[in-house]
Amino acid sequence: MLRRLLSVLGASALAGALAIGPAGPAAAATAPCLGAAAGPRCLVWTGKVVRVNDGDTLSVDIAGDGTSTPRSIRLINAQAMEQTVYSSVVQRRRGECHSLAATARLEQLVKAGGGVVRLTAQQASSSSRARPLRSVAVRINGSWRDVGLDLMRHGLTLWQPFGAEWAWNAQYRVATAQAARDGLNLFDTDACGAGPAAATPVTLTVNYDAPGADEQNLNGEWVRVDNPSDAALPVAGWWVRDSALRRYTFPAGTVVPPRGAVYVHAGSGTPTATHLYWGQPGPVFDNPSFDQQAHGDGAYLFDPQGDLRAWMLYPCVLSCPATPARRT
Repeated sequence: MLRRLLSVLGASALAGALAIGPAGPAAAATAPCLGAAAGPRCLVWTGKVVRVNDGDTLSVDIAGDGTSTPRSIRLINAQAMEQTVYSSVVQRRRGECHSLAATARLEQLVKAGGGVVRLTAQQASSSSRARPLRSVAVRINGSWRDVGLDLMRHGLTLWQPFGAEWAWNAQYRVATAQAARDGLNLFDTDACGAGPAAATPVTLTVNYDAPGADEQNLNGEWVRVDNPSDAALPVAGWWVRDSALRRYTFPAGTVVPPRGAVYVHAGSGTPTATHLYWGQPGPVFDNPSFDQQAHGDGAYLFDPQGDLRAWMLYPCVLSCPATPARRT
């Protein structure tokens, strides 16, 4: 591992890493987050991938941390579909539709880079479920390639902004919008097989900014599923989610009426045929920012087959329609 790091990173950087005592933290240099002189700066670590856990998590032996014990590293701002069975044997893996494709692509990138990775973050303390949040890059043909950006360009992960780690948002949301426009992988509405009512052009709208304070008006935040067809659309077993792991599954008997809609409100209430309640303790969808931090989010509708049937990414950055009228 050290010889490979030496050839990629240079002797001086490696010497600095080795100077850390055996019980000390990993050495971290600083550099522009995105490679350009302008823009935010990041902490930088290097390491060797021990294994790819799934489509958004790797185990990495970090150079200079005084141990050969790998750390589980979670990709910044990228959310793969959930893998449920983990194995080094590809044929034994199981998971939601698109999850194994994301894992395979990440393995391909790591292999192409010889297993050496550059890890960057704006805050060393950023983490998700006790896993350090890091942007991960591999060196291919002499250039560092951001694996999260690659996965989004291929439509294999959702864009999931994390508050303090915003340097990548502008690139990632455009990459996701392009994959959605081109119908790649997750955004191919029948990639997982023909789902129910496959011919119905169902649409989805999210009202992410409730009137007043979001925390005081949870039910003012909602997802609306529209059925523009002349036939009723049963959606029992379908589910909506945000870019994190929060999801709401439509209960038995749920039907979107012809030329009608069903709402899922973020908070609690008494359900009716067309107004349902997620029961979340706080707001679900992040509000966008229109500054260099480029925050945003998305809402997604999946059918029981695992196909992503409708979505709304915001703020819109590509082929933007007129703002939908609110209906409640």
